Amino acid sequence: MFSPLRHAAYRNLFTAQVAALLGTGMATVALGLLAFDLAGADAGQVLGAALAIKMIAYIGVAPFASALSARLPRKTLLVSLDVVRAGVAVSLPFVSAPWQVYGLMTVLYVASAAFTPAFQAMIPDLLTDEAEYTKALSLSRLAADLESVASPVLAALLLAVISYNNLFVGTALGFVVSALFVVGASLPALSRIQPKPFVKRLTGGLRLFALTPRLRGLLAISLATAAGGAMVFVNTVVLVQSQFGLSEQATAWALAAFGGGSMTAAVVLPRLLDRMSDRTAMVLGAGVMTTVLLAGAWVAVRYPVLIGLWVIMGFGYSLTITPAGRALRRSSTAQDRPALFAAQFALSHACWLIAYPVAGLVSAEADPRAAFLVLAALCAAGALLGLRIWPAQDPESLVHSHPELEPGDPHLTEEAGRGRGATHAHPFVIDEKHDRWPGSGG
Repeated sequence: MFSPLRHAAYRNLFTAQVAALLGTGMATVALGLLAFDLAGADAGQVLGAALAIKMIAYIGVAPFASALSARLPRKTLLVSLDVVRAGVAVSLPFVSAPWQVYGLMTVLYVASAAFTPAFQAMIPDLLTDEAEYTKALSLSRLAADLESVASPVLAALLLAVISYNNLFVGTALGFVVSALFVVGASLPALSRIQPKPFVKRLTGGLRLFALTPRLRGLLAISLATAAGGAMVFVNTVVLVQSQFGLSEQATAWALAAFGGGSMTAAVVLPRLLDRMSDRTAMVLGAGVMTTVLLAGAWVAVRYPVLIGLWVIMGFGYSLTITPAGRALRRSSTAQDRPALFAAQFALSHACWLIAYPVAGLVSAEADPRAAFLVLAALCAAGALLGLRIWPAQDPESLVHSHPELEPGDPHLTEEAGRGRGATHAHPFVIDEKHDRWPGSGG
């Protein structure tokens, strides 16, 4: 898995990603504590609104950023976005009202929404070997899982000696370190291949989602992922500090328990995926999260119980999210992959845009128990939709026909054929020669 780190430029970019993730993780903890400081028991509503702004920015900006990144100087773009994010982070300790939080977080999240697709779009150019690229995707997921453990633990330790506002300084440092490693990376020049028209680059990933059954199923499971995650990220601070009357450190340790469960799943998943399909693992994870949400409505009345629930929730969360990269890779060509990852980034965050406000508003207007139940229903709906939409039999190679092609067409002669005439089989993705899924009609 770690062989891509032998590539110097990728190693710099990966280090930059880890530094930014650690900073973002500390900001997540600090933002929850800031929301509680400003709104008390209604912190879930403030945090839910701030995170909804994040989702709106990600949905609206990511596809455009991916399309535009083919034209902009890569290093300048990434460094500029890191500088913007660092500037926002050092400003957050000085806010005194929720509207100021919303304004600053809008700037931060727009910059992050532009950074992530641009970062992802460079990796295939750095690692042209498909196997190495796949390992790089796994490393990115591992970094995200480590961040979900390390950042809350680091925040809990720092809170023993500093106030939560100083955590935002750590966030700024993370973005500065990220920028420095990007500056030190030797990035490839933009491809000389004529890019597709802007509209096609903008909508290409969405088209793949619309026409590929497994991707539609993946989107449904993303709704389940968001429902479980929103309960954790929005309402942990409310449960721990308002209902249980515990400290800021206790909030950070609860979030670390969730990250620990996620990390455990990431460790065992390679062996699990040798025995089960991506679809089975992801639906199983959604089922685990639904069960935890239902149980939480009745048993999450003490801190130790909440810790146990969050460990299990983190395990289910990782089951739903880690195999997604494999499904995306199977569903696209190298040329279309950046657009597909940008579309996944936007569409999955559209699911979070539904879940975050629900988690915050239901908790504030009713109570956390009601939020557990409503989000359990949302999680179950995503799991059942995914099970319904994603075909149980989902082989990589599919038999299909090309009646529009001449018998000597290179596509027919290059692929290992099966059958007669224009009918053959190969790993199937939607592209210029395959504009519909076999069996979808026509």
